[in-house]
Amino acid sequence: MSQDQATAQDLQQVEKLRKAYASMKEEMRKVIVGQDHVVDELFMALFCRGHCLLIGVPGLAKTLMISTLSRVLSLSFNRIQFTPDLMPSDITGTEVIQEDKSSGRREFKFLPGPIFANVILADEINRTPPKTQAALLEAMQEYQVTVGGQRHTLQKPFFVLATQNPIEQEGTYPLPEAQLDRFMFMVKVDYPTIDEEREILRRTTEDRTSQVNAILSAQEIFELQAIVRRVPIAEHVLDYALRLTRQTRLTTVDAPAWIKEWLQWGAGPRASQNLVLGAKAHALLQGRFYVSAEDVRAVAKAVLRHRLITSFAAEAEGITTDKVVERLLDEVKPNESQALADGKLPKVMG
Repeated sequence: MSQDQATAQDLQQVEKLRKAYASMKEEMRKVIVGQDHVVDELFMALFCRGHCLLIGVPGLAKTLMISTLSRVLSLSFNRIQFTPDLMPSDITGTEVIQEDKSSGRREFKFLPGPIFANVILADEINRTPPKTQAALLEAMQEYQVTVGGQRHTLQKPFFVLATQNPIEQEGTYPLPEAQLDRFMFMVKVDYPTIDEEREILRRTTEDRTSQVNAILSAQEIFELQAIVRRVPIAEHVLDYALRLTRQTRLTTVDAPAWIKEWLQWGAGPRASQNLVLGAKAHALLQGRFYVSAEDVRAVAKAVLRHRLITSFAAEAEGITTDKVVERLLDEVKPNESQALADGKLPKVMG
């Protein structure tokens, strides 16, 4: 197959993704009012094979949004309510002894836990101790769980959406940095506008039900996940994502003085990877088959906000990680001279 043929085929896939994305948003709007930026970031993470952590107060339809997403994608869905007494085996599954009635022999049989589904809602993940939180780590990274020394492969696509309540902190267990880093995006779910809340009141206080149609199959999701990674990215855009991440690290020469004052820990290499992948997905959802610096900027907060640890001085001044990212985006600019030399599109596809 020639490069021209491959490019034409990829562009057809991009158009397919764009149309599917528009159809999926329309289906989501049948149930969810507003929250467009949240829906966008969920779809971007899905197409990048990533996981999301949703932060928002109760009553903002986080659970409804995730269950609706699974129906739109015709994927299996399980909700796990995290509680202080939840054990790792309650998530992964356990081995039980069963007797074979024909032979009378007893043998261990694995009973899969709720983690064995395509879309997992880990509700209030910070309500359970670190030992149980860690049960998700292997599943999120390796797409498998280990029980009784045996590995059990999870069905793909596999997508973990965890929620966290930001206001009730008594009796909670903050997620370790290693687990936070496994989430591609931290998505903030805000209050609806007055018009959106008025529509929510109408829908939820009337006798009406909305039927959601499935738009994509699992196989189609695999194909679209593959096309995201084929989107080409110019060197100056790749360099821009790299500089954004590296300037958050206190030990690098390029780190500005205010970063060293406001942060006690910066973002690791996984942040750079997710900036690039998220930018590719954002470009595709905008109908483009190349990545611009604006695509990187569009996903920067969702990628970086949970990977930065502010210092005591910053907390005393009310400086949040979002404010750190905003200032970083103001000060770190793409290399314009390199952009002119590279052009928008690399000569060879990625």
